[in-house]
Amino acid sequence: MDRYVIAIDQGTTGTTVIVLDAALGVRAKVNHELPQHYPRPGWVEHDPDQIWASVEKALVDALGKAGVRGEQVAGIGITNQRETTVLWERATGRPVHRAIVWQDRRTADHCARLKAAGAEAEVRRKTGLVLDPYFSGTKIAWLLDHVEGLRARAERGDIAFGTIDTYLVHRLSGGAVHVTDVSNASRTLLLSLETLAWDEALCRTLDVPRAVLPAVRGNAEVYAKTRGVRGLPDGIPISGMAGDQQAALFGQACFEQGEAKCTYGTGAFMLLNTGSRPVASTAGLLTTVAWRVGGEVRYALEGSAFIAGAMVQWLRDGLGIIGSAGEIEALAASVPDSGGVVAVPALAGLGAPHWRPEARGLITGLTRGSTRAHLARAVLEGVALQIRDLADAMAADAGRPLAELRVDGGASQNGLLMQFQADVLRTPIVRPAFVETTALGAAFLAGLGVGVWSSTDEVRRVWREERRFTPSLPAAEVEAHLRRWHAAVDRA
Repeated sequence: MDRYVIAIDQGTTGTTVIVLDAALGVRAKVNHELPQHYPRPGWVEHDPDQIWASVEKALVDALGKAGVRGEQVAGIGITNQRETTVLWERATGRPVHRAIVWQDRRTADHCARLKAAGAEAEVRRKTGLVLDPYFSGTKIAWLLDHVEGLRARAERGDIAFGTIDTYLVHRLSGGAVHVTDVSNASRTLLLSLETLAWDEALCRTLDVPRAVLPAVRGNAEVYAKTRGVRGLPDGIPISGMAGDQQAALFGQACFEQGEAKCTYGTGAFMLLNTGSRPVASTAGLLTTVAWRVGGEVRYALEGSAFIAGAMVQWLRDGLGIIGSAGEIEALAASVPDSGGVVAVPALAGLGAPHWRPEARGLITGLTRGSTRAHLARAVLEGVALQIRDLADAMAADAGRPLAELRVDGGASQNGLLMQFQADVLRTPIVRPAFVETTALGAAFLAGLGVGVWSSTDEVRRVWREERRFTPSLPAAEVEAHLRRWHAAVDRA
């Protein structure tokens, strides 16, 4: 009987399910969008039941489109928006509040108080992260302190915390398990990079009861089996998990130290494989777990730009400048340059290497001659210039510049953006034939977990380059872009 692997990619704006065969051929791909909730400025929430509904519907639709029966599925892999935080009742499985999304900034004051109390040095040393609202730990504390009676219930062991991977395994297994993987756990401010276990002192610092935390597991193993999922038989192994950016690094076949990728989605995320030991950043990057497979652990340096594709969505939904995201490339290409307009995509603060949660989006350099085309081009350039900042920090930490950068995600299909990215990085940009590398990474981990594939050599054999963008902009023009960009970032 043919064997298939399902990858569930639960992202910020929707859920994608991909069905792959043993040769990593895509038999079906289905996406369902997810509503966003913005109860206050700077707050971003998801309804966990809507997340689950999008997953369940995408599973049914993808299997139907592929013509695959549930019993032909060897394993299910999960990849997910990472720091997004859900709490639910253990007894009923019912969420106690909407999920607080990774973009949410409501805990900025809490982070500031922890910094003022001198907590950041210990947090940085143990977790590789900075004290920022981005991460899950302060989100958990906020929920415990703002939902009536929740902290006492959590301390009694009645409440479970999970990032989206944990929540989906809980739902897929009919509530049988409460687990996470090391990549997602390393994004909570609560996991020690050295021990790969929850750190009791960090739990006390962030005021998070140990009782709410899931068990920490590797990235390619059987966590549970399906039970009570619409459209799926019981008993399918859930056998791979990784946070979306680590899954993309895996799916891009960046298995060797020094290999790097950047994913352009709602935000943009660059990861560099640093090998078997964590590398402490001195340039404003994060140190994170990449994966643990077969007992071997790999670490990465990460730079996160909170807003990338979301800036294009803002042009579409907020300003009505474009009717669809796909229109931006042609509009931006209709002018030779941005006409001096600079756009800083700080709609949710600035992430690495700046870490300024108070920063806000900025458009500067407007003149009477500025048009919507100039603004569209400035938005694409702003996304790429953020990545230049990340690449500079990565080169400083790694002691050498990137040899090349592999790219994926929806915006990697924008040729104008990718060419400008190569120009300002002064580095070749390599786009694979299969750009759904986040889902590919989850699928490959799941297949490794149940023996569909035996080694990473197999993913290397199927990874193929589709296009390479080489730098062509004169160095003087790049420097002019950087001067305008840095001046604008200072004002954001």
